[in-house]
Amino acid sequence: MEQKKEKGNIMEKIATIIVDKRNLFFLLYIFAIVFCIFSMGWTLVENDVTKYLSEETETRQGLETMNDNFVTTADARVLISNITYDDAKALYDEIVEVDGVSMVTFNNTEEHYKNANALMAITFGAGPLETPSMNALAEIKEILAGYDVAYDTAVGYDENAELKEQMALILVVAVVIIVIALVLTSTAYMEVPVLLLTFGIAALLNMGTNFMIGKISFISDSVAVVLQLALAIDYAIILAHRYSAEHEIMPAREACIAALSKAIPEITASSMTTISGLAALGFMEFGIGLDMAIVLIKSIFLSLLSVFTLMPGLLMLFTPLIDKTKHKKLLPDVSMIGRFAVKTRYIIPPIFVVVIIAAFFLSNACPYCYSYNDLQTANMSEKQVAYQKVKSIFGTSNMVAVMVPTGNYEAEAAILEELGACDEVKSTMGLANMELMDGYMLTDALTPREFSELLGLDYEIAEVLYSAYIMDGEEYGRLLGVDGVKIPLFDMFCFLKDTIDESGIVLEGDMAEMVEMLDMLDMAKEQLQSENYSRMVVYLNLPEEGEETYAFLDKIHEITDKHYEDTVYVIGNSTSSRDLSASFAKDNLIITILSIVFVIAVLLFTFQSAGLPVLLIVVIQGSIWINFAVPTITQTPLYFLGYLVVNAIQMGANIDYAIVISSHYRELKEKLPPMEAIVVAVNKAFPTIFTSGTIMASAGILLTVISTQPVISILGGCIGRGTLISMGLVLFVLPGILVLGDKIIEKTSFEMKGIELGEREETGTMLVNGRVRGYVAGYMDADVNGALHGRVHALIATGDDLEVLEEDPDAVEKAKAELKNMQSLNLHSSITEAKGKGGVGNEK
Repeated sequence: MEQKKEKGNIMEKIATIIVDKRNLFFLLYIFAIVFCIFSMGWTLVENDVTKYLSEETETRQGLETMNDNFVTTADARVLISNITYDDAKALYDEIVEVDGVSMVTFNNTEEHYKNANALMAITFGAGPLETPSMNALAEIKEILAGYDVAYDTAVGYDENAELKEQMALILVVAVVIIVIALVLTSTAYMEVPVLLLTFGIAALLNMGTNFMIGKISFISDSVAVVLQLALAIDYAIILAHRYSAEHEIMPAREACIAALSKAIPEITASSMTTISGLAALGFMEFGIGLDMAIVLIKSIFLSLLSVFTLMPGLLMLFTPLIDKTKHKKLLPDVSMIGRFAVKTRYIIPPIFVVVIIAAFFLSNACPYCYSYNDLQTANMSEKQVAYQKVKSIFGTSNMVAVMVPTGNYEAEAAILEELGACDEVKSTMGLANMELMDGYMLTDALTPREFSELLGLDYEIAEVLYSAYIMDGEEYGRLLGVDGVKIPLFDMFCFLKDTIDESGIVLEGDMAEMVEMLDMLDMAKEQLQSENYSRMVVYLNLPEEGEETYAFLDKIHEITDKHYEDTVYVIGNSTSSRDLSASFAKDNLIITILSIVFVIAVLLFTFQSAGLPVLLIVVIQGSIWINFAVPTITQTPLYFLGYLVVNAIQMGANIDYAIVISSHYRELKEKLPPMEAIVVAVNKAFPTIFTSGTIMASAGILLTVISTQPVISILGGCIGRGTLISMGLVLFVLPGILVLGDKIIEKTSFEMKGIELGEREETGTMLVNGRVRGYVAGYMDADVNGALHGRVHALIATGDDLEVLEEDPDAVEKAKAELKNMQSLNLHSSITEAKGKGGVGNEK
């Protein structure tokens, strides 16, 4: 018996240590806060979502190969409106001379001049965030001052810094909304600072420990704080309400210990559905799912840690102020919602079934997209506005890069020629089809005499150059017949450029003009040829996504495979979209199945009924289908990642709303008829659903309204809309389903030996040693160690003791004496608690 008593009090012992050692915990948190303030800056952020593709995909392999072999420079599309062509040509001549500008493409074709709009394609000599490019763009803006100009460029555009500014604004607005929601559902105004401090420190701990993961995506880095707030603040609210109830009959310390000991298992159980939903993300083939799962699950655990170890001390610290700022219940009574659900229980649930069937088919027809370049957000950056303006006038250009092993110019020329003949191709560009002069292509091989005639050089000079080229390559055998040797123009020019740079030779006359051409070719070499690969650029007449586009990517491989046995890479937004769409098909199935399986497992353990979890899952899964039927109805493209992430979050988090009502309903129907119990259950659950749902929906709506990043904005929109739909279904549809399915729930209930509660109904005198939940001259849910006399209809923990004594005066007196003795020794606080509730221990 002694062993059981210690086991039953383990939570109370833990709570006592936390409350009594609160100053030590305060000190530890101060150290952690200081550390995290510095460590936040150590987190590396990845802005390219394609880095999270499987290493086996062509996009991932091609991008890594291209980054290793080619210099990445910045570019810009500059749109000048309301201008004549001659004026635009004059501006072009100025821009070409700007330091830091490598090339400007502009001509009198519809690709660059249309309806008094001039479009200049500018290539810079450095990266988008490097000083030469930013200085060049600043000078271009000075040249174009006074004109109607739009700049579609990444030069000087730090998306990560912009996201941080927007998230800071979102967080400020979210805190205001949260404060309002918490005030409405709190019992004292000064509870709110305690909740905000608990959450704020948990969020800081999460951000300060992200560096331990290595590198996280910009999506996780941006939305983690807001989602952590929306997902985890419920835990602090549960403990605050527990403490408020206990403090009505106990001093602060004892109330805090009692509240924490009861809240730990309750909050832990509540968090399991959220964690299980997020865990499903970790099984995605697309690596960003694991990235988000790790960051968000870590945020949940750190929130639990803060609630369990920091918040009790804060409650003790703020208790005097909490006691002074008590207020009346501010939320209205919503019994009418429950009564409406009861009256329409034969109408609303059947309609809901029809709606979710339709929503299932509509959500499966959702217009997913895998590139977010063309997506418009509610709040657009200057760069996005410029892109949309250019797109509306000149359209978009779908470009793919074809990377082949370097050194075979004939094969490159054949590939470019065959691709250029395809109807799906607008134009091609590569060294092999770049015209130099007099009809010669840059990669054409010429003899010394042809070379001298082309450039107007003395033949003897051409021979010397060819001999020097051959000796540099250590191909001495070719020196015997140099006159017949053919060398590609591009290779010869590159050799000349390197020789001039290394020797410091100053060329004059006709040769001096060639130096300018060599400088232009140097840029072409950086962009189109490396030591190992040649890069060809193909502009398609096809959209970035679609089966026709994906089929043509296969055709490109068919053409290149004729000339190369080695790996050839086709890289671009279309390739990325194809790889993402392939992973989406698998990830969608994995997320849907695992999130449901994980949540059902948690619900089975919680409710010990096979029927109830199914009913709850149907409601929440129905809200997910309705959520993603909206893009189909409005024909609004939905970025695929929004579906995957929100599917898991909505299942894991919004299921809590259904659990709250169901829990209240199951407790209340023990003493009330089902139709009355559901009315009271809805009313009791409303504050929790209102608080959690308002915070989650507000966070999502703020993300979609304020963020200019399409992925973040879409995630927010889906989360906000999905939460509102879940709240509506849980309040107006689920009550009727619970009443109608009451027999199913009861018939599918089961017991788990050693853990569950077994229902007992006894009359007379009995000794109890264990957990009791039910009616003993009134409802109770407590640990009991003593004697009872009367009628017992309750759930008693399996494996605990309930011994019915014979009905004789001596047995009754013996039971009373034992109960009185245990009360005097204060062996179990549950007896005192039960007496205060009018339950166990009331003797008549």
